[in-house]
Amino acid sequence: MTTPFRDNRLLQGLTLWLVCLWIVTAIAPFDRRDWLLENLLVFLYGALLVATYRRFAFSNLSYFLFTVFMSLHLVGAHYTYAETPFGFWLQDALELSRNHYDRIVHFAFGLLLGYPFRELLVRAVGVHPAWSYLMVMVTVLGFSGFYEALEGIVAVIVSPELGAAYLGTQGDEWDAQKDTALAFAGSVIAMAITWMLVRNHRR
Repeated sequence: MTTPFRDNRLLQGLTLWLVCLWIVTAIAPFDRRDWLLENLLVFLYGALLVATYRRFAFSNLSYFLFTVFMSLHLVGAHYTYAETPFGFWLQDALELSRNHYDRIVHFAFGLLLGYPFRELLVRAVGVHPAWSYLMVMVTVLGFSGFYEALEGIVAVIVSPELGAAYLGTQGDEWDAQKDTALAFAGSVIAMAITWMLVRNHRR
């Protein structure tokens, strides 16, 4: 049974954190139009989670993972992914050729959202638990590839002049493929951890 939002203290705290972080990152972003573009899907999926809460509530762990991922995204949207300070610090510390903050977030997509995807597939869709691990990896791969294609289409239609900032390719023509591969790798690790935890729990 779904715990009413008014009784779920953890979810209230996570929601408050995201609202506060969104307000802070909405103040003087690096590029206001890019920030709006980056947040289109945030508004869409945030509204979807709220609208479906009574019919299907994720576990608190899943909401926590959602919150961590959205926090990473909001910070990236504030600076534009290619200009995020942490990415520059990492670039200098490891002597990298570019700012890799966007790659970190794409990897986090698979790593952090793999478990919520599995929860949705098992509880709502009825996928057998044994098949759920593979299905999550396929789902993450599909979503990531679809997002890369959608990102390019949105950039062209909504604001072509923001293409470089919004897409964050930083001159890498294989950026979309690498981002998708990292998301897939993150989902593989997430499902490996989930499988081990489930096996130990059964024992």
